[in-house]
Amino acid sequence: MDQNTKWVLNIRVVLLLLLSHVTSALEVPLDLPQPPTITLQSPKDYIFDPRENIVIHCEAKGKPSPSFSWARNGTHFDVEKDSKVLMKPGSGTLVIDISGEKAEAYEGTYQCTAHNDHGTAVSNNFVIRQSRSPLWPKEHNEAITVQMGVPLVLMCRPPAGLPPPVIFWMDNNFQRLPLDKRVSQALNGDLYFSNVLPEDTRRDYICYARFPHTQTIQQKQPISVTVLDNSPERERRPGFMMPLGPTSTKMVLKGETLVLECIAEGLPTPEVQWQKDGAELPVSRMSFRNFNKMLKISDVNEADAGNYHCTATNILGAAHHTIKVTVKAAPFWVSAPRNLILAPNETGVLTCLVGGDPKPKITWFVNGFHIENAPEDHSRKVEGDTVILNNVQSGSSAVYQCNASNEFGYLMANAFVSVLAEPPRVLTPPNQVYQVITNNPALLPCATFGSPIPAITWFKDSQTSIKNGDTYVIHENGTLEIHVAQPLNSGKYTCIATNNLGIKENHIYLEVKESTRILKQPEYKVVQRGMSALFECKVKHDPSLVPNIMWLKDNGELPDHERFEVGTDSLTIKDVTDGDEGTYTCIVNTTLDKDSASAMLTVVEATPTPAIVYEKPDQPTDLELTDQTERSVRLTWIPGDNHNSPTQKFLIQYEDLLHQPGVWINLTEVDGTSTTAQLNLSPYVYYSFRVLALNEVGYSLPSQPSSQYRTNPAAPDENPSDVQGAGTEPNNLVISWTALTGFQSNGPGLVYKVQWRQKGVEEHWSSRTVANASQLVVTGTPTFVPYEIKVQAFNDYGNGPESEVVVGYSGEDLPETAPESVQVLVHNSTLAEIHWEPVSDSTVRGRLQGYKVYYRHNRTLQDAEEKDQQEQVLMFSGNRSEGRLPGLQPYSLYSLFIRVLNNKGEGPPSPIKTFETPEGVPGPPSFLDVIDRGLDSLTLKWGAPMDNNGRLAGYTLKYQPVNNTIELGPVQVMNLQANETSFTLENLNSSVLYKLYLSAKTIKGSGPTITEEAFTAMDSVHTQPPVETGKGPTEPPHPTSPITQSARPPFHKVLPVRPAFGTVNTSVSEDGAVISWEYFGHHKNVYVEYIVDNSKEDWKKELVNGSHSHLIRGLKPATSYRVRVVARDPVDPAVHSTDEVLVSVPAVPSRQVDIATQGWFIGLMCAIALLILVLLIVCFIKRNKGGKYPVKEKEDAHQDPEIQPMKEDDGTFGEYSDTEDHKPLKGSRTPSNGTVRRDESDDSLVDYGEGGDGQFNEDGSFIGQYSGKKEKDTHEGNESSEAPSPVNAMNSFV
Repeated sequence: MDQNTKWVLNIRVVLLLLLSHVTSALEVPLDLPQPPTITLQSPKDYIFDPRENIVIHCEAKGKPSPSFSWARNGTHFDVEKDSKVLMKPGSGTLVIDISGEKAEAYEGTYQCTAHNDHGTAVSNNFVIRQSRSPLWPKEHNEAITVQMGVPLVLMCRPPAGLPPPVIFWMDNNFQRLPLDKRVSQALNGDLYFSNVLPEDTRRDYICYARFPHTQTIQQKQPISVTVLDNSPERERRPGFMMPLGPTSTKMVLKGETLVLECIAEGLPTPEVQWQKDGAELPVSRMSFRNFNKMLKISDVNEADAGNYHCTATNILGAAHHTIKVTVKAAPFWVSAPRNLILAPNETGVLTCLVGGDPKPKITWFVNGFHIENAPEDHSRKVEGDTVILNNVQSGSSAVYQCNASNEFGYLMANAFVSVLAEPPRVLTPPNQVYQVITNNPALLPCATFGSPIPAITWFKDSQTSIKNGDTYVIHENGTLEIHVAQPLNSGKYTCIATNNLGIKENHIYLEVKESTRILKQPEYKVVQRGMSALFECKVKHDPSLVPNIMWLKDNGELPDHERFEVGTDSLTIKDVTDGDEGTYTCIVNTTLDKDSASAMLTVVEATPTPAIVYEKPDQPTDLELTDQTERSVRLTWIPGDNHNSPTQKFLIQYEDLLHQPGVWINLTEVDGTSTTAQLNLSPYVYYSFRVLALNEVGYSLPSQPSSQYRTNPAAPDENPSDVQGAGTEPNNLVISWTALTGFQSNGPGLVYKVQWRQKGVEEHWSSRTVANASQLVVTGTPTFVPYEIKVQAFNDYGNGPESEVVVGYSGEDLPETAPESVQVLVHNSTLAEIHWEPVSDSTVRGRLQGYKVYYRHNRTLQDAEEKDQQEQVLMFSGNRSEGRLPGLQPYSLYSLFIRVLNNKGEGPPSPIKTFETPEGVPGPPSFLDVIDRGLDSLTLKWGAPMDNNGRLAGYTLKYQPVNNTIELGPVQVMNLQANETSFTLENLNSSVLYKLYLSAKTIKGSGPTITEEAFTAMDSVHTQPPVETGKGPTEPPHPTSPITQSARPPFHKVLPVRPAFGTVNTSVSEDGAVISWEYFGHHKNVYVEYIVDNSKEDWKKELVNGSHSHLIRGLKPATSYRVRVVARDPVDPAVHSTDEVLVSVPAVPSRQVDIATQGWFIGLMCAIALLILVLLIVCFIKRNKGGKYPVKEKEDAHQDPEIQPMKEDDGTFGEYSDTEDHKPLKGSRTPSNGTVRRDESDDSLVDYGEGGDGQFNEDGSFIGQYSGKKEKDTHEGNESSEAPSPVNAMNSFV
């Protein structure tokens, strides 16, 4: 068949398929009349076991119930006449009892026929054969002797059986012979040796044949093989033992398994490889068996035909064999004929599309008779594989059979044509509830019947008509499929079946459930032996479903032990042992779905508990969107590890992939214990979500984005904000607003409807629609009149809410008139009050901002000519009629005018108005200097004030001494004439600091004071007494006006007649360095400055005003510092400083000093040494007198570990001669009770210690105690205690 013919056939097949779909068969309810339909039949080839009954199935249905008959070998088989044959009641199934009979008698070809009033259905032909397992023919096998290395074939040749037997080789012990690439069994059962070896020698090569049906095994006589090695075969190239020759052929039927075999001989043993001409081997359907000697390809199709090459290779060469494979096909269905239910006068088509190679022959039958022999029917037309029935009538029901056959087999199908007129009926039970898990397909059945075939329509919630589309598919049988079910798909569905005889509906309910998920999965645990292990398994499920949680260990049940505690969402294993290691699985089941998660448990030796490490949480995972609606969605996630810091909250962000891709925006936050959140959404947004976790350490990394969720467009929910109306020109109105963002637009095609009308004048709104703009300019408007304005958002899906009315104004113009009746009321020399008549609103021509007063200082009243002064402006906001002008200059002439101000600008000026200010107090004198100083006088010079503010009346001079304690003396006052600028103060004390105060005055009073300080000349015999620390000068009382510093520095500064500083002393204490000095100056600021010696750092300074001593704290031990005292004055550029002194801080400036360096300790040690020396002299004198002094005994009684007796041989002492044991030492004044009075000894230890008593025992050991205080009264010698470290030091000293 050429390609064009194939193409035409394929097109015809497609058209017929479409047509057959339109007239697809329906299940006819059994309460309606219908021809028979075969429902069950036996296979075409039936091989029976002679030990069992023969059962040939034939079942059929119909209305009325069909009757059955049989044919055997083409003739009628009268079942009732054979007592061994039984037909089951109500069925056509035959049961043949072959016990005691020859089974061969019932072999043959059988066919079943089912008949009722509306037609006849026919079964396939059943070929019934008895299984056979014949015995092996007797034979005598000659022993085989071969040389090592030659090829060998052991023949099996089993007897033919039905079905064919299974072949295998074993020995006498029923052990299978080992097979490898050298030794292999062929498909025909023969055993092939590519080359024999000595170990192949044996006498029991036995071929066995197992017959499947009878389960019997037949055995061939053993074959003996002896392999000689006296003349071994040389190595040789490969050659094929089977198949023989360079080529062979193989035919296989489509759909069967192709088995190709190549067995090669050679030495060494060759390797076999396969390939196909012009194509790759089909890997998915291909396998190699028998050590690559067999190639199997399953489910063969036409593409598997071609030349297959097997190649055998060893080190000496290769051998090739080609197998030419052809693929044929027994008949197979492309489209089998299907039952037709036709209404009267309808037309139907039966098609019998069959494939095969060779092409099958199509034969049509009606009610079991060849269609050519059937009663004539003018409505029937046969065209090859198609029967067309035109304008059928009642009573023309029949069963048609299509038989397709070729040399490899046949196909036969029954299809009835039932002519009925029946209104629709729904076969699916009503009000069924179907449940499905979110994101899974949902199938809602609507099985119907009717003639004509009813049309199926679906409605949701009894309102929305469902059409075929992306979401829904209505199948040919009426089933409604939802590809991906979502919560919004839940609800009531109505299926309506309609034909010309009536209508029928059925209700079905769909519930889309949330999926069951393990949110918190069990995690890998490493637990110390004896500790507890906790596996969590927190589950999220639909509230209406009850989950069942089960735990497994290593895919088996948990050990039945009380150590294993199963909670609602966890598994706890107490007192973990080594046997608890393994994989633990949490399985959650509901009636609709399940989920599972596993984790490993590893048990280790007990180790010290490591320190807890706190880190940021791991990012959440497994984001899932559920409960999806138009304006909301539920987001669920699995939290990450919190790393020992509890999660405080989760931050949910979204990305708008449509309007702002790449920008993540915070949406909401939920508590750290939550793993789900209901999110409110906006229309027309392509959402993608992510989650961040927060603990005390910080935020985690963001989770991976969720799947995209697109919300449908909708009308805008809001209108533009910040709507305003304000003109920029006198004849326009600019309407502006803040445009909606793409996120707020809710849909495509966003525009704005702008409306306006003059308030209180116009009744109808003017409008204009604009897009991609945020303002609109309306021209031709009156100047500054109010307008009502509205801006409403529209898009392709509707309009936003009704917009609010905003009042705006058209553009402003400059005011037309100036204020009138301007009056000035002068309050004092610096303040005036202005009054005016406000302008009318109509002349403002805009929004009144206020009134601007322009005023100018023309001149003072002392000046004859005007000066060019800068004009000043004061703004008075709002609708005012008065204002005040502060800060005027006294005794001056001013002029002013006023302008009205709106947003556009200023109006014309009012007429100029002038006024005068009265006199005021003058300013301070311009300077005050001491130009000469004597022993008892000071000569002063000053300058007139810069601002007289009137007619100058004179000056007031005050002065007072600053005594030795930095206290001010009595104030002396002098009044001077206005024309004086110098004066000499007489009868002053020498070497005294005087403070001077000078002010000018007019008739209004005195002005501010300037001050100066100066010393009179120093008397040669006068010395400056020290100034008491902490005292300083104070300002004198001033009854009339405050004393202030001069506004400008004096022109001359007279230096003191002697240095400001005298002697500087330093000392170092435990708290720091103490600096004291003499100071004779009058400067405002005095500092102590210090720096580390030889350092380049900046000087550190501490303010010490009014003091003559200062403690510098915080100095570093063992460090030298340079210190100086400095006096500075902000108005004096000169700096007065003492000479630098060097201060050394000791290495240990604290109380913890080395006792060996203390003076008191050295003195104490010297006294102790002197007393010991006296004691030695006394002992020496005693010894010369013959007396023994028991020093050793007394020391033993003392038990003082620090004081030990001294022996002569090591430089210490033993016993001393003593005839007067309890007498005081010669030359001492110690009384008999052992006490020493301070007034009796100038060399007492008390003088050297820090206090307390210094006492010795009779043996000369020191028992004094340091009490920390000195007392003149005596103490009892028997109240001594152990001496501390000074005694140890004494011993080392001696």
